[in-house]
Amino acid sequence: MTSPDQRSVVMADDIPVAYTPPGGYGDTMPPPVLAECSEPLVDGAPDLRGTWRVVSLLQEGVEVESHPAMGSIQRIEQGGDRLVVTGGGIVHDMRCDGTEERGVHDVMELDFITPIHVVATYEDGVHVLRPVGIPIEVTRRREGDQMIWTYFGFTAALERVGD
Repeated sequence: MTSPDQRSVVMADDIPVAYTPPGGYGDTMPPPVLAECSEPLVDGAPDLRGTWRVVSLLQEGVEVESHPAMGSIQRIEQGGDRLVVTGGGIVHDMRCDGTEERGVHDVMELDFITPIHVVATYEDGVHVLRPVGIPIEVTRRREGDQMIWTYFGFTAALERVGD
């Protein structure tokens, strides 16, 4: 017999995969995708859940104050091995299992048209994204109360601004 606690668990697989709407989502973030998910995070996953704002940014090791990413907001949702990044008009929903099949299949934030395919993993407490066919890595990790985000040519520190 199943206990009441077991019946109330909503697994990541129970929730449909989300995608960026045509043209991006505009100025208003869509509702959370994994709000009902109660599946615990997999072992080795850093807890990145929350809404985060870029508060400082290094480019080539030098702090810069004027950069398009400064002040930007991203929401991270997690459940099981699933992670959803929402921000800048995009919704990137992925499984962090190292497969291309269950990674990101969406569009670039740059134009909301160009398709992207990205393999996602958790490695040593770091969320790692590897776009297929492009020799780069995008990472997110916790450093104290901040999230550190490395992206194309910069490293940003983000502070939590909401759950």
